Amino acid sequence: MQYDTLGRDPDLRGGAEGGAGTVRFDARRIPVADREEVVRATVSQTLAPLEIDFPDDRGPAATSLAITDLNELTVWSVKSTAVKVHYKALPRDDVKPSLFLGLQMTGSCVVVQRDREITLRPGDLAVWDSTDPFMIADADGISQHKFRIPLDRLALPVDIIRQISALPLCPGHPISDMAVAYFHRLASRPGAFDRPGGDVVSQPGIDLLRAVITTHLDTVELGKDSLQATLFVRIMEYVQLHLQEPDLGAGRIAAEHHISVRQLYRILAAEGVSLGDWIRTRRLEGARRDLALAFLHDPISAVARRWGFTDASSFARMFRTTYGASPSEWRELARQQPA
Repeated sequence: MQYDTLGRDPDLRGGAEGGAGTVRFDARRIPVADREEVVRATVSQTLAPLEIDFPDDRGPAATSLAITDLNELTVWSVKSTAVKVHYKALPRDDVKPSLFLGLQMTGSCVVVQRDREITLRPGDLAVWDSTDPFMIADADGISQHKFRIPLDRLALPVDIIRQISALPLCPGHPISDMAVAYFHRLASRPGAFDRPGGDVVSQPGIDLLRAVITTHLDTVELGKDSLQATLFVRIMEYVQLHLQEPDLGAGRIAAEHHISVRQLYRILAAEGVSLGDWIRTRRLEGARRDLALAFLHDPISAVARRWGFTDASSFARMFRTTYGASPSEWRELARQQPA
């Protein structure tokens, strides 16, 4: 089998021309004798030059990666039997000074940097950076979402970066909870941004991380700026989380974020979002997906209610206008397709 410079065979590439671009890598496609070397080469060229330790008593090395380049934000998700990675931060390393954000997926792992050591558990956030050595270890294998951001794009003083490395960030704080939901969504849908303009989520993600960091350190003025910069992201995250609730509307959304309805519409308009159209489109998409599920036998009216439509006839008209078929016609057609 032939591999490119990242150790991938050609059919592992993802992404659309002009979009963000996602690469999926699975070491099981690599001959056992070459796996560890190819994994190390792939990691070095997509994240950082890391020393990677695989256990000798657990069979062939296994690693799966999904890597999405969102311009200034790289999303890097890994599940691996590797038990330790170590970065030495050597002067010759051709690594742009970067901050790494870790979101623990399952189990727990240890992060060490600057004489600090923490244990991350599912849902925990922590950062470390490329200007000093760091180590990540998990005796059960590493399972984590990682995000790499150039330090100059984060626009925070160096002493702040040093203060927050290898610390749990705002555990239980509302802004940290929102950041966990946002970054988990980015990492869990690596192909969602493989389209032109998909990298526009990078700056909101950077702003959101900046808000988490400054909130953690209680740097009030920096925190205020970051919270304002992430207002659009927080609004849309709230809308997404409550999309299926029939009473979701401008008044409720504005009140939740302590702004007026007029301010809400102004913020959304600046990002090219029409609130009513956005909500209606996503609800229709959700209902359309549910109607195609062969194992789901709910009446169409129940599916409509589940997605926030309180009037079945109105839902049916909107569905036909959008998709050119009634809900029942779409359900029958979708379920006739081969699995």
